[in-house]
Amino acid sequence: MTSFSPYADCSDEELLVLIRQGTNEAFGALVRRYEGELYGYLRRYLGDADLADDVFQNTFVQIFTKLHHYQSGRRARPWIYAIATNQAIDALRREKRHEAVQLLLEGDELHDGGLAQIFIAFEAEGPGPLEHIQLEERRHFVRTSVDRLPEIWRGVVILAYYQELKYQDIADILKIPVGTVKSRLHAALGKLQEMWAESPVLREE
Repeated sequence: MTSFSPYADCSDEELLVLIRQGTNEAFGALVRRYEGELYGYLRRYLGDADLADDVFQNTFVQIFTKLHHYQSGRRARPWIYAIATNQAIDALRREKRHEAVQLLLEGDELHDGGLAQIFIAFEAEGPGPLEHIQLEERRHFVRTSVDRLPEIWRGVVILAYYQELKYQDIADILKIPVGTVKSRLHAALGKLQEMWAESPVLREE
């Protein structure tokens, strides 16, 4: 028998207010709401499933302990992503896998820019079995290429394309101007185009 959650219709902002008022069940509802989306983001950002799981747990510990900093009426999603991103940066610093960098963000939809069109072109569905195999090869190469980007660009690409966040949300999460978000995406696009131009996978017809 499936039980109905009384918090299913609550917004993220309402859940945070309830949690701050001492409603522990609302905290569980928030964790369940974000466990797929936010874990997926951390998994891609960190490149390590176990580390992503640790950071996901730490993120919600931080959310709980920093509730007094949350301002009622403030959009919750960028605030949650900002905490997760900071936790990911700290984890990378501790792991000494990458040079620690500070991320930043603000603005419009990614799909207004060239990066989305390039991803869509490379990941578009093919009509037949051969095209399907080539599609999977291309998707794998795209993911690998993104993982090879410098972290300061990679984080923006992941938030903008894979998480489908608006420029303004990215800016809020990383605390940089919208123009900086766009310039980093532009730089990332240039680097990705260089990688893809040299790849036989993406040159195949």
